[in-house]
Amino acid sequence: MTPEQHKRFKHWQMRTILATMVGYALFYFVRKNFSLAMPGLEADLGISKVSLGIFLTLNGVVYGLSRFVNGVLADRMNARWYMAIGLALCALANFAFGFGEDISSWITGEHTGDRFTNTMILFMGVMWVVNGLLQGTGFPPCARLLTHWIPPRELATKMSVWNTSHSIGAGLVVILCGYIMGTCGSGPDHVGAWKWCFWIPACMALAGAVMVFVGLRDEPKDVKLPDLPDTGLGAYSEKMGKKARRRFEAVMVWRNRWVWTFCIANLFVYVVRMGVLDWGPKFLTENRGLSIQDAGWTVAAFEIAGILGTLFAGWATDHLFKGKGHRMCVICMLGAALFMTIFRFLPQTAGLTATALVLVGAGFFIYGPQALIGIELGNQATKEASARANGIAGILGYIGSGLSGLLVGYVADAFGWTRVFETIIVIAVIGMFILISMWSAPRDGYERASKIDYSDIKE
Repeated sequence: MTPEQHKRFKHWQMRTILATMVGYALFYFVRKNFSLAMPGLEADLGISKVSLGIFLTLNGVVYGLSRFVNGVLADRMNARWYMAIGLALCALANFAFGFGEDISSWITGEHTGDRFTNTMILFMGVMWVVNGLLQGTGFPPCARLLTHWIPPRELATKMSVWNTSHSIGAGLVVILCGYIMGTCGSGPDHVGAWKWCFWIPACMALAGAVMVFVGLRDEPKDVKLPDLPDTGLGAYSEKMGKKARRRFEAVMVWRNRWVWTFCIANLFVYVVRMGVLDWGPKFLTENRGLSIQDAGWTVAAFEIAGILGTLFAGWATDHLFKGKGHRMCVICMLGAALFMTIFRFLPQTAGLTATALVLVGAGFFIYGPQALIGIELGNQATKEASARANGIAGILGYIGSGLSGLLVGYVADAFGWTRVFETIIVIAVIGMFILISMWSAPRDGYERASKIDYSDIKE
């Protein structure tokens, strides 16, 4: 690149990172708002905890499947349009959910009664499932955009910074909706405040969709800049036919052992992370005698440490391991296993400070692999198949998340909390050995891609 081109490239690279960070954070605004609205939905509309639980479960299942489907589609479409339209549609689904009571009254001609209630629950449930389906349009286009604008040697550091976007989005929407539930609505009980938990984030998401569309460009060539260095794909071209595309995807994704190793490792990473995150408050109150407030702050410290660990893991990958994130993942899983072992043998009489510090150490290490696996999949599958590879990892990650709930619940009931942490330690060690099997893997898959032969293909 000429000095002028380099300057323009840096401008567009930073613009892409910031626009996708804001956009992806806003996807959380129109997903994580539901949890804060649940008390209002139950109190104002009489929606049972069972129904609310079904909403959450179906949304999660559909979202996991959507990550994969949209990963397939995003690699073949303009990521700028894809992300902007997806975020806008999520906003519309949230608007519809907020108006669910009114729409159900219009459909049934009633304001009370079983027919009205059943219609309302059905309509809201469908809208939240639709929202889960649309949420899958968030990460895949980001994976495509970032691998087109960030060179492989810089991807770990810069995408680790980008990965903080979901924590920022989830944290800010909790604060926003907590304020809404305490101040909006009518009367001392704030009746109807839950609606604003959907309408206000939806307005912000719509504004974000416009910002994403205006702020992003799909590839450097869209602004008359050359492609990234060291990301050549040999004879492959986006203008090639379907058969050539299928061969490229088969070699770089479906028959790529490094991609599948990362995806399988992601399952184990999620079991460890979600096992601690989801069950931490219950364990800390039941087994360690902490108050719910202290337990909440302790788990929050786990999350904050995770953000710091993510940033460190990205920096260490690029500066200590020369871009080989799989090696840093091994170190992180070892660290997580060690801190969970310390936690296992920590006396029940240990104070809040000691308990929190050990969990902070575990959080610092376990969040690194979560971020790095997505980054490394982008490198191994290359910029043209990164979204698809991350889609597969997303499915296995959410399987791991589901397994953590079932596994921890069963082990805790059957054998007690001590065995729970022994199980998590074993899972962390298994994940570490899976990643060790990749120690000799290349930094990225571009050399592999350049050797694919398309000469026998006739479209």
